[in-house]
This record gives sequence, C-alpha cells and structure tokens, in this order.
Amino acid sequence: MTKPLLRAENLEISFGGIRAANGVSLEIGEGEFVAIIGPNGSGKTTFLNLCTGYIRPTRGKVWLGDMEITRMAPRAIARRGIARAFQIPQLFADHSVLDNVMLAIAARRGIWDALNPLDRPDYRREAGELLDLLDLGAHADTIAGTLPEGLRKLADVTVAMALDPKLLLLDEPTSGVSALERFPLMDTLMKAMRTRGITALFVEHDMDIVENYADRVIVWEAGKVMAEGKPADVMKDPRVLENVVGVA
Repeated sequence: MTKPLLRAENLEISFGGIRAANGVSLEIGEGEFVAIIGPNGSGKTTFLNLCTGYIRPTRGKVWLGDMEITRMAPRAIARRGIARAFQIPQLFADHSVLDNVMLAIAARRGIWDALNPLDRPDYRREAGELLDLLDLGAHADTIAGTLPEGLRKLADVTVAMALDPKLLLLDEPTSGVSALERFPLMDTLMKAMRTRGITALFVEHDMDIVENYADRVIVWEAGKVMAEGKPADVMKDPRVLENVVGVA
C-alpha cells in the first residue's frame, strides 16, 4: 500500500448499547479506491461520520496524513481535505447545477458574502471545468432538482470535488440509480478522481460495482473489520459469502 492518507486507530462508539465501532483500526493509502461493504447496521456509515466530524468517537483517533482530525468540526475537516457525497444528493434543488458548484467553490475560498457575488468569472470558469470533467457541462444551467437520479449523483460529487479534497467519501454512489446507469456513472467518477488525483473511500452494496471498481475491499461486521483485501480474494471468503453476499 502507498503512504497512508487516512488512518484510524482503535475507534469506538456505541449507540443505545450497540457497538457501531468496536476497536476499528485501518489505513487508506494515497491514490487508492477502497470499498466498504457489510450488512445493514454494521457500522459502515458510522465510520464515514467519524472521519468527517459528524460524530466523535468515545475512544480512538483519526488522522489525515500527519494531522490528527479526531475532534475537529466538519467544516475544519473539509478545509483540510476530506469531502463527502451522500447517499441522497445534498444539492440546492431550486438552483442550477452551475450555481451549486460555484457555491462550493466560494465556500472553499471563504470569500463569498453579500459584497462578493457568487457568479464571478473565476468561479464560473472553475465550475465549468469540473462539470465538463464529470460529463455534466450540458446540464450546467439545469435546475438541480429536475435532474434524473444518476445525474444528481454526479452533480453531488461535482460539488464535493469543488472543495478540492485529497480524500472523497462516497456513501452508496449507485444507490437509486438504474441498472443501465450504474457502470457509466462509476466510469465517469473513476475518470474524474483519477484525473484529479483524489483518493476515494466508498460504501456500496452492489457487489458487481465493488468487484469492478475497488482496488481494495474492507468488510464490516458488528462494528469491526471482518476482512480486507483485493476484491477477488475477499469475495471468496466464506464469512463474506455468508454474511454479506448472502450465499451460504
């Protein structure tokens, strides 16, 4: 594995007596595209929340490169290089796709207010380049809420990429997307992230997507890492077949 970009050490947190993270330790290397899989309720999304500051562990630490980010606020973590795209796209539905991306650019630069208009030539240029990278240039002026699910997913990722992250966390990127759209969507995401040199960690239930796009797979069960490795190897593990894939 390459130099660790994200490192978790002995993370623990419980909700109502349920261990959502039970001594989790793992590393994500620079440039990796890593999938997290596991049964519902096994702690996958909790781990993303711990990495982005939405919840804080009762024990353990999270590092981004050489910087500990365990107890930083979500905005502070985003400024240091972790962005996130959610299972349900988080867009301003009544505004254009271009406006959504320009707003993210302005937020990253920290200079948007009533005296600094959102629609500036430099914002528009950067947003346009990002939209073209994710094959959304033709939809720049489309109202975000009117996009079909696959394009809304891409728009949400574009907004996340406008924050110029080192690491992008994706929560079920193909959820709600039609079978015909899944692979083209992932092809577009992979191309964009490879072009920008972005490391990615994604939660996914679709095993075909995992096998085709992940460099490495981490398997969650009951708040713990049950297995990890290359997709071809992990998918042969009897525990994974029984508890995740559903093949006894």
